[in-house]
Amino acid sequence: MNTLFNFINKPLGWLLESIAGLFGGNFAAAVFLFTLFINILLIPLSVKSQKSSVQQTRIKPKLDALKEKCGDDKQKYSMEMQKLYQEEGVSMSGGCLPMIFRLILMMSIYWLIMQPLTYLMHIDAEVIKEATTALGDAVKNGRASELTIIEAVKAGTIEFPEIASKLGTVDFGFFGIDLTQTPKFSFDVFHDAKPIWLMPIIAFAAQILSSLLSMKMQKKINPEAPSMAGMMLTMPLISLIIGFSLPGGVTFYWACSSLIGGLIQVGVQNFYGPHKMLSRERSKELNKQCDFEAGQIAKLGSADDE
Repeated sequence: MNTLFNFINKPLGWLLESIAGLFGGNFAAAVFLFTLFINILLIPLSVKSQKSSVQQTRIKPKLDALKEKCGDDKQKYSMEMQKLYQEEGVSMSGGCLPMIFRLILMMSIYWLIMQPLTYLMHIDAEVIKEATTALGDAVKNGRASELTIIEAVKAGTIEFPEIASKLGTVDFGFFGIDLTQTPKFSFDVFHDAKPIWLMPIIAFAAQILSSLLSMKMQKKINPEAPSMAGMMLTMPLISLIIGFSLPGGVTFYWACSSLIGGLIQVGVQNFYGPHKMLSRERSKELNKQCDFEAGQIAKLGSADDE
């Protein structure tokens, strides 16, 4: 698995480094544009997944009829279902493969942001290992990451000249917030609150906005669809809780991904919505039928002339 992600991460890391270089090494600007570029690159996969979902909607009445016909005979239903998919030209895995590819790519991006020493500053792996060991308690608690190492070097907790000399090449600031820091939540908000707390909150707000846009689009496309409000609100809450245990750079990426990915998905759903796609398919079928009938009439006319 590490080999797979290294194979993907190295070229993506080069891209992230190049984008950062265009903005004076600004990490936040690089992550935003990098996320925008990746999401634009994944639009064809989103379209393919949406088309597959629409095809599933199109043949659902036939699947329901098969289910009623086969009753409790699951083996017969499975065989008839596969036959129907082949006849209708619908791929059973059409919506899954793009999602798997997207998941692998998103996991790769996550590790890119978590490992700027490796992919942006090109620090030797042995030096990173020594710095991780020097963190001591952070390693024991499972919180060690390259962003944590950067934070410790900046604070003077550990001394590694090889790392300190490269820190000037990347600016981890975001409107005065250090994205290498990890927020530590406290109920004593008035005394313990820090600017880094804004990052998981911003990520939470971005996911809520994306979820609301998605729900609105789903209702527009299919008014009879069951409400998913509970799940769409639960996931951002879980992300908010997890966000208080991750470096700000990761939650910043979440915020960018939610906003950019959500807007692109709304656009895809709007253009490739079930009603529009089914109408286009129906129009094509009618045109083919008209062409066929016109051809038959032409043949009959030719026969009469003879």
